[in-house]
Amino acid sequence: MKVLVYGASTNPSRYAYIATELLLQHGHEVSLVGIKKGEVLGLPIQQDQPLLQNIDTVTLYVGPANQEGLLAYLSAISPRRVIFNPGTENSVLEKALQNKGIEVEEACTLVLLHTGQF
Repeated sequence: MKVLVYGASTNPSRYAYIATELLLQHGHEVSLVGIKKGEVLGLPIQQDQPLLQNIDTVTLYVGPANQEGLLAYLSAISPRRVIFNPGTENSVLEKALQNKGIEVEEACTLVLLHTGQF
């Protein structure tokens, strides 16, 4: 499954970094988008909302204050689902995504992976 970690970080103590590591361990193909250049476990962090293809799941690691323009971006890449991790919940964005036929889940990606529910 192709997964986009939106809000990627090069800091190993950040949840986005840990999620990237776990996603790779579970055999997922991972793309990273963040505000700072760098790489995580050999994967480059892309900036400026690149138009990625065939993304199944987007897992969000940016809070509502940093989600401006995200509806247009997510609509453009058209994932099957978007996971709102704790602290990223945004009822307006969630409803707008659902109206576009994108599945929305308020959950912790780390928990989903550890419990086989991803």
